[in-house]
Amino acid sequence: MDVLEKIVAHKRVEVEKCKEVVPAYAIHSRVEAILGGKVPSMREAIVESTTGIIAEFKRKSPSKGWIKEEGRADVIPLSYQQNGAAAISILTDEEFFGGSDKFIVKARQSGVSIPVLYKNFIIDEYQLFQARLCGASAVLLIAAELSKEECRSLLHTAHELQLEVLLEMHSEQELEYADLEPDLCGINNRNLGTFITSVDNSFRLASMLPKEAVKVSESGISNPATIRQLMQAGFKGFLIGECFMKQENPGEALAKFISEI
Repeated sequence: MDVLEKIVAHKRVEVEKCKEVVPAYAIHSRVEAILGGKVPSMREAIVESTTGIIAEFKRKSPSKGWIKEEGRADVIPLSYQQNGAAAISILTDEEFFGGSDKFIVKARQSGVSIPVLYKNFIIDEYQLFQARLCGASAVLLIAAELSKEECRSLLHTAHELQLEVLLEMHSEQELEYADLEPDLCGINNRNLGTFITSVDNSFRLASMLPKEAVKVSESGISNPATIRQLMQAGFKGFLIGECFMKQENPGEALAKFISEI
C-alpha cells in the first residue's frame, strides 16, 4: 500500500466516525444557517496578486515527521497575511499532518480575512460541509484519489456551499479532470504514492492544461527564482509550506521570499 492509499483508507474510517458524532443532517443544518454570506474568492486573490503565493500552515508530514510541532494557528496564518500571502492553506488532516479543522477557526478568529484553503484528503461530501463550517473559502480535491464522476459530484456540491475548488493533478493521465472546469487547476510536484518531489512536473504539464485555467504549482518550491520561471510557464499560484514552516518565523520568511521574487 502506498502513502496515498494508506491515508485514504484511514480517512474513510475517520469520516464515518465523524458522522457518528455529528450526523450528516446536523452538519447540513449548521451549514445552511451560514450560507449566503460573503466568502473570499481564492481564484480572484490569485489572479489579482503579483506573487500568487498560497502560504501553507503545515506542522507535520508523513515523509518529514514534525516540521513545527509547536506551530500556532492563531499566530502563523495571520503573520502570513500580514507579510504578503495572497491566500493561506491550512492542513486539517490530524493523523498524518498534525492538523485540525479548529486551526481554520483559530486563524479566522485571529483576524485572517484572506482566502483559506481546506487542505485535506476529501473523499466524501460530508467533508465539504466540515470545510464550510470551519471557515474555509476553498477545498482541495485530488484527482489521484477520486474517479472523475466522484470529482464532478464533489465539485458541484462544493460550489453549492460557496466553496471554490483547487483540483490537484499529478500525471498526464489525470489532466482530463481539468475538463470539469475547477476554479483552480493544481499541479502537484510531489508524487502522493512515493512522496518524491520534483518541480519539473509543473513545467512538464503546464502547457497541457487549458489556456484559460488558473494554474497553481504545489509543493517543493523553495527558491524565488523558481517562482519567476513558473510564472513564465503560465502559473499564477504557488503553494508553499515547508520552506516557510521550518523557519523560526514563517511570516518573516515569507516576506523575505517575496522580496526576492
